[in-house]
Amino acid sequence: MYDAPKLEANVEQNDIKINAKNVQVYYGATHAIKDVNIDIEDKTVTAFIGPSGCGKSTFLRCLNRMNDTIDVCRVEGDILLDGEDIYDKRVDPVQLRAKVGMVFQKPNPFPKSIYDNIAYGPRIHGLAKNKADLDEIVEKSLRRGAIWNEVKDRLHEPGTGLSGGQQQRLCIARAVATEPEVLLMDEPCSALDPIATAQVEELIDELRGRYSVVIVTHSMQQAARVSQKTAFFHLGNLVEYDDTATIFTNPKDERTESYITGRIG
Repeated sequence: MYDAPKLEANVEQNDIKINAKNVQVYYGATHAIKDVNIDIEDKTVTAFIGPSGCGKSTFLRCLNRMNDTIDVCRVEGDILLDGEDIYDKRVDPVQLRAKVGMVFQKPNPFPKSIYDNIAYGPRIHGLAKNKADLDEIVEKSLRRGAIWNEVKDRLHEPGTGLSGGQQQRLCIARAVATEPEVLLMDEPCSALDPIATAQVEELIDELRGRYSVVIVTHSMQQAARVSQKTAFFHLGNLVEYDDTATIFTNPKDERTESYITGRIG
C-alpha cells in the first residue's frame, strides 16, 4: 500500500529548532487546533499527516504567522524559534517569514523573470550590496533548488513559462534565497506529476542538511520516503509524534494505526 519507511541505524538527536507548547487555534468560535505540543528538530524533515481538515496545514501556518492574515483567526500558546517567542509583539512577521520560508501547494511564481523571482526577497531584505552579490545569491539559490542547469540560459524569461515541476523548484529556490533556517512546505507535490514529485522529494532530502524542513502531505508514501519524524493529526489534535519508522511500523495510538492502515481518513 505504501513504501516501507527508511530505517536509519544511527538517528542523531538534533537540536530543537521549534518548540510549540499548548498551541490553540480558533477561527471565530471554531476551535481548530487543540493543545498541540511538539518539538521540531533542526536539520530534519518532519512530516505532518492526517485526514483532510484535521488541522495540519493550520498548524503549519502558525509556524511563520501566516494565520495573522486571517481576520477571524486567533492563536494561543507559545511557539519558540531558537528559544525566541515568534508571537512576541516586537517580532516583525515579515522578518520572521524570511527566516521561516514557505512553499505552497500550487506553484506560485511571481509574474516576473526567473532571475527577479529569486532576487525579490534578497532585495527587500537588503541581503545584497550590489549586482554581483545579487547574481551570486540567485545562482546559489537556483542551485539549491536543483534547477540552475535547466534555467541558467533563460534567467530573464518569465518564471510562469516553466513546467509545473520546474515552477515548484523555482519557488523552493525563492524560499531559500533569504537564507531561512526553517522551510515549511504545504503539500508541495500535490499538483505535480510523479516524475516532478520524485525530483522535489530528492531536493527535500538534500535541503535537510541545511534547514529544518516541515512538510504537510496527504501521501503516507511520501511521508515515509522523505521524513525522519512524523506527526499524526486528527480532528485538531496532535495524536502521535515519533520517528517516522515507528509511526509507520509500530504506532502507539490506535487512531494512528487506523489511519495508516486505511480504516480512517
